[in-house]
Amino acid sequence: MNHTAALLAGLALLVSGFVYDGHLPERADLLASVRTEPLQTAVAAPAFGAHAGKVDYRVAPVADYDITGLVVSRHDSDTWWDWIHAASNDHLNVVDLCMIWGANAADGAYEKMSFSSGQFVCYASSKDWDVWQPQYLRALSNNHLLTESPAVARQLRRVRVGDQVRLRGQLVSYSHDAGFAFTRGTSTTREDTGNGACETIFVRDLEVLRTAPGWPRWLRWAGAVLLLFGLVRWYAAPHRPRD
Repeated sequence: MNHTAALLAGLALLVSGFVYDGHLPERADLLASVRTEPLQTAVAAPAFGAHAGKVDYRVAPVADYDITGLVVSRHDSDTWWDWIHAASNDHLNVVDLCMIWGANAADGAYEKMSFSSGQFVCYASSKDWDVWQPQYLRALSNNHLLTESPAVARQLRRVRVGDQVRLRGQLVSYSHDAGFAFTRGTSTTREDTGNGACETIFVRDLEVLRTAPGWPRWLRWAGAVLLLFGLVRWYAAPHRPRD
């Protein structure tokens, strides 16, 4: 393979790998547990303290919560353009995972939808009106994930779109008085929408049950190798003077 072909092929593979990054698995590839409903049990547990980013928080449990689903979008609060978490002194909410489960997973409604994440919200869009049925919308949620554990934070940040995961912990409200009064609550029902409909989960355990399809990542690696090969061949090619 000459250097021109290697460079073109490498560039094509690299671009394809990024374009298809976050490709969601088909309905047939979803685990049976992803088609189930979250488990929620009310608790009367006392509030407890948590510490993150030099800020002390008061965390008030509302319910034990156990959810298994497919990650369709994500947001990391450490990303460079996230200014709201920094302005709010909110270092406890490390990641948001937008997930589908239940009927949405069982009927494959998510396959006709597109997803993206903002700093505190998950956006869904579709040109197919069938996916806006209540049973599919209630089986889609944005989850604010809290932890004071560096190890759990690293686990959460390694989760990728397309992963099938199980989260266990507690639905909570949390607050601090670090310079100003800050508080955030949680949804306790799957029937609400809009502002305040997100679940706020203090994560005790995270399990990645099945990772996202790996072929987009391999496309990127193959593209990078071909680009490097093409550059080496181009650099080593003998100089041909013009006539």
